[in-house]
Amino acid sequence: MKKIYALITGAAVFLLAACSGGFEGNMEKEIQNFSYTNQQNETVDLNDIKGTPALVNFIFTNCDTVCPPMTFNMTEVQAELEAEGIEDYRIISFSVDPENDTPEALTEFMSSYELNEEKWDFLTGYSQEEIADFALNSFEAIVADDPNSDQVIHGTSFYLVNKEGTVVNSYNGISDVKVDEIVADVKAVSNE
Repeated sequence: MKKIYALITGAAVFLLAACSGGFEGNMEKEIQNFSYTNQQNETVDLNDIKGTPALVNFIFTNCDTVCPPMTFNMTEVQAELEAEGIEDYRIISFSVDPENDTPEALTEFMSSYELNEEKWDFLTGYSQEEIADFALNSFEAIVADDPNSDQVIHGTSFYLVNKEGTVVNSYNGISDVKVDEIVADVKAVSNE
């Protein structure tokens, strides 16, 4: 009897995993509506990313610690997405220093990296208070001025957003970045 129960339980777990595409997130947070400006002075809003899986992070161009390696790591993820032939994705980098990160500053920052600009928006055009509230309410991420420098304290996670505009997973974006896992998860949410 125990053997039959174990087989039934195992089969149920297998079927559930198969039905969900094998993806199991660690978050479920709906993104608040937004409408901001990208590096090309174009408006990007929540409706622009709905219907397509998106990877999101928080950076700023004057960052002298975590942002350059985070951005490099995201370029590695993008390169792997493209090597896998995945075209259904977007990357959104929200500036946490919008006062200094003009579209021109964001464009200059981007030029230091090898990336597909058609799939990647660097956003600005809001107050720091607004991005701090947005980051906390939509991603459970902290954004705060460092009172002792010109730097901004912020999280170093990458976030996966599904087609409905819900944050479904977070990943370490600074060290031991699990590129293969992120790519597999983007693929899984693409097929949902």
